[in-house]
Amino acid sequence: MDMIFDTHAHYDDKAFDEDRDELMEKVFSGGVCAVVNQGTTVETSRFSVGLSKKYRGVYAAVGLHPECLDENSVKDIAAIRELASCPKVVAIGEIGLDYYYDVPRELQREMFIRQLELAEELGLPVTIHDREAHGDTLDILRKYHPKGILHCFSGSVEMAREVTGLGMYIGIGGVVTFKNARKTVDVVRELPLERIVLETDCPYLAPVPFRGKRNDSTYIRYAAQRIAEIKNTDIQTVLEVTRNNAQTVYNVKEVEI
Repeated sequence: MDMIFDTHAHYDDKAFDEDRDELMEKVFSGGVCAVVNQGTTVETSRFSVGLSKKYRGVYAAVGLHPECLDENSVKDIAAIRELASCPKVVAIGEIGLDYYYDVPRELQREMFIRQLELAEELGLPVTIHDREAHGDTLDILRKYHPKGILHCFSGSVEMAREVTGLGMYIGIGGVVTFKNARKTVDVVRELPLERIVLETDCPYLAPVPFRGKRNDSTYIRYAAQRIAEIKNTDIQTVLEVTRNNAQTVYNVKEVEI
């Protein structure tokens, strides 16, 4: 019994267009009990809601990703608010900061804060993207104290401790299996399992031995196995504790096991 809860996926991606239905059947017959599909634009957020209506084990997050922002994004908040009223929307996401891309940083910070405020207003957690923006991300988290997940965590052990001290969870996926993942391994070693959730970010970041191929939720067991090795425990303990963590943060009371 695997009990896999994938807290962060992108099954709206075109990489799944040719076999999405067949793959979802495989996912939910292969040990996965729940998936949260993350929006990055109004369109992908709407698609995520559609997936949640079509598949029993799929839930949706709706939000505007920092990479996708432009001068018209402020107007899109109204659409995100409307989508958030759908019954299986469990978070505002994927939101945050990404200083790798050439999107004005002031706009990124403004939209991040606006969506944090929306989440607080609606009583929803957030799923946060942080790439090359650790300092500003932490400053904003300290000020707004959201509940939620810092996904695909790439910061230091010290940052992880501060983030979890604010009551948030750390998302760990396939990167933990990479040979060069020393920082991620250190974070997993130092954090209590009760503050970790599992994710794929599929179709990206497939774990070893599938690195470079299309990722999907069934591959989470490879990340879970690596975490079990680091924590000196067994894979089922990792899957069960992280599933409970995911249900808590997303307020998903029942999943099929």
